[in-house]
Amino acid sequence: MKESTHPYYGATLVLLSSIVFSSKAIMVKLAYVYHVDAANLIALRMAFALPFFVALGWWAARQGSPATLTIQDWSWLVLLAVIGGYGSMWLNFEGLRFVSAGLERVILFLYPSLVVVMSAIFLKHRITRREWFAMTVSYAGVVLVVWHDIELSGLHSSETMYGAGLVLLSAVVYAGYLLGCGQFIPKLGATRFTALTMSIAAFASACQFGISGSTKEIMALPHQVYALAMLMAIVATVLPAILMNIGIHQLGSRKASLISAIGPVSTILLAYLFLGEQLSWIQGAGTVLVMMGVVAVSMDATTPSKVTEADV
Repeated sequence: MKESTHPYYGATLVLLSSIVFSSKAIMVKLAYVYHVDAANLIALRMAFALPFFVALGWWAARQGSPATLTIQDWSWLVLLAVIGGYGSMWLNFEGLRFVSAGLERVILFLYPSLVVVMSAIFLKHRITRREWFAMTVSYAGVVLVVWHDIELSGLHSSETMYGAGLVLLSAVVYAGYLLGCGQFIPKLGATRFTALTMSIAAFASACQFGISGSTKEIMALPHQVYALAMLMAIVATVLPAILMNIGIHQLGSRKASLISAIGPVSTILLAYLFLGEQLSWIQGAGTVLVMMGVVAVSMDATTPSKVTEADV
């Protein structure tokens, strides 16, 4: 991709995208104060975001020739959106019930290294020395941050481990989703692919709510939950996606991914400001190690998938 003559403009957009996306975990934790469950919160988030994704898909369809997808393509696309899009989202939201926002973001940022591992297993890509280094320091960083949260939680450490496991599984599922993206983005384009998969994920969310949820229950939620869900949809879902896409167009995916590594730091700072979560040198050291791993993977020319913020 040709680099822009306005690098600071693109860098600012990517930085803003990473920071506003980081607010998602904060909003989820604030919403949980009102005893809403993960399925209902995701249903509200996706309901508010769906009109924007439909509009994005309509706009993308008008910009280029329509893509031709076979029935098999559509089947895989739906499976990818339901499992990789909605499934990873639900695991992430449910995990946030038991872990701090800072820990959630640090674990989720393992997905670049997970993409490398999956590419080696399923696509027979060779793992380079830089990638081995990246994975080693990243997982060491996660161990430190998990240790920090277990020390804080004391008797509730089993819940911390359970929540961390859910978030890690979310990162694994999302890494698989990214691997599958490579089969469809060349056919559909990144914008149209995002609009389609997120719209399908919203439908999956509605289906789960229809099976297990209660309209009476969701209509009786405090108005603060609706406000947080709307902010989550616009500020932490649609806005960062737009800013990141423009930023990638300006800078290219590799430089954008390096800047987006600020994500865990901004989440930890926002959690400190809005949730009162503690800061410690252990947490800081672990976060730095994970960011080093992300930067190392992003700088490797052989990395099979561009590294950007996860939409989970």
